[in-house]
Amino acid sequence: MGKTIAFIGVLILAFGLLLMLIERLVPRGGLLPGDIYIRRGGWTIYFPIVTSIVLSVLLTVVLWAVAYFGRR
Repeated sequence: MGKTIAFIGVLILAFGLLLMLIERLVPRGGLLPGDIYIRRGGWTIYFPIVTSIVLSVLLTVVLWAVAYFGRR
């Protein structure tokens, strides 16, 4: 149980570091090309479509790798 909790902690740390890196690499405050950002008057709408797709692909690859190497 302890190893599992430590592993989850390392994954959360890695994800946080990845988010910090993305914020530094993408100069527009985390928006990727293709994300929808609308600012009118006193309201703002943000649809992170491309960001969601990229994160989904990355998470799929990470989980696949964990499952693949976990079977060995």
